Amino acid sequence: MKLTILGGGGFRVPLVYEAVATGVTGLRVDEVALHDIDPARLRTIGAVIEALGEQLRAEGRAASLPRLTLTTDLREALAGTDFVFSAVRVGGAEARIVDERVALGLGLLGQETIGPGGLAYALRTIPVALEIARAVAEVAPQAWVINFTNPAGIVTEAMRAVLGDRVVGICDTPIGLVRRVGRLLGVDLVAGGPGADGIPAAFDYVGMNHLGWLRSVTLDGRDRLPELLASDATLEEIEEARLIGEDWVRADGALPNEYLFYYLHTSAAIDRVTGAATTRGEFLAKQQGDFYLAADGGASAAPDADADGGTVDGADQAATCCTSPLDLWRSTLHEREATYMAESRDEERREEDVAGGGYQEVALRLMTALATGRTERMILDVGNAPAGSAAPPEARIIPELPADAVIEVLCLVDADGIHPQPVAPVELGRLGMMSALRASERKILEAATTGSREAAWQGFATHPLVSSPELGQKLLEGYLAGHPQIAELLTER
Repeated sequence: MKLTILGGGGFRVPLVYEAVATGVTGLRVDEVALHDIDPARLRTIGAVIEALGEQLRAEGRAASLPRLTLTTDLREALAGTDFVFSAVRVGGAEARIVDERVALGLGLLGQETIGPGGLAYALRTIPVALEIARAVAEVAPQAWVINFTNPAGIVTEAMRAVLGDRVVGICDTPIGLVRRVGRLLGVDLVAGGPGADGIPAAFDYVGMNHLGWLRSVTLDGRDRLPELLASDATLEEIEEARLIGEDWVRADGALPNEYLFYYLHTSAAIDRVTGAATTRGEFLAKQQGDFYLAADGGASAAPDADADGGTVDGADQAATCCTSPLDLWRSTLHEREATYMAESRDEERREEDVAGGGYQEVALRLMTALATGRTERMILDVGNAPAGSAAPPEARIIPELPADAVIEVLCLVDADGIHPQPVAPVELGRLGMMSALRASERKILEAATTGSREAAWQGFATHPLVSSPELGQKLLEGYLAGHPQIAELLTER
């Protein structure tokens, strides 16, 4: 079995390889092909993975390692593949900085997937995602595509126009929330562990990527969520409740995806981002730039310069020249995970919240279920109805939304594919948030596929965190000036 990872020079790719090599789901993978357009990054991550593989074998954690291949040729990477993990970052961290700074300069939220920054990210990513989808359809039409590329919801929706139901989006935040609740109840909610009555536990999660809610948890014949929400001690153990506010979570009657922080506490998020020394994009560009430079031998070749052209003192030089690429990667990874969404927290992330399966485990569990038929329960980004169907409202998962809208719900996965499960009726307020977000994103999708500046303007202007034609126009002008890819794309007035 062959697995292809697009964006194979990405920093977190070794996590995927480790999950595959250690066989956490029991699935045997013979080859892992990494594709990236940046040969230097590809070479660096390849070296980290080779060292990781040697360590895993020495520790007895991997008896047989998948063969690793590296290529900058997309069709070569896709040839003969069974699964494609798509995790590309168009424009790199530098483009993310522009996404953030243009919005912040207008007093708006500058964040990777939420708000205008997310729309700009989607605008320059969708054409590349469609190119990937067409290549998969041509070279590996039977392959499953598992999309990690953000913003995952709208990117997955764009790719479904080419690949149909054989592309699915994933995110690790919803299942992380469900796991935390399950631990408090003493049951594996993800696996559907049985309660005292022997009946499998059930839960209702509904939303869109980075905009969702856990609304019920049924165990021993009753919904246990109200009692969890009523307990201060219990909510203190749930990271999402601490982020959003325990009183609000209790009043709302549901546990939110952590990204709801940006919608519910927008002003606080903007203040914290602008009050920090750097944006998240700037932090990652510096941190990972330093890593790639040092891991690829750049530190010894140019000992006087850091990634930003400044100077590196003797202690830093000694640390980088005497540290293996694998050790550098591990230390950089932990810092990255520990500072994730730092602007939303009044405290450092707790170790139990940093640790966990992560998106690589979600992807591998999905891949294993499709390949072996072993049923898995997963929260995934899927179509509101099967691709290409003219499903009437009553045949859709969420009747009020379009059939081809990508939503995030519990699914059963087996050898026959991905089976979204029914959800309870969606409350008006949640439905309104979901509808407004997807309407905005669909205008961005229209702009990305037609080159329409007017559609892009409407997309920016109508996002729930903008809601202003004037600001929408200024955002468009800022992104046209800051992103050559967007300026080249939007040629139609």
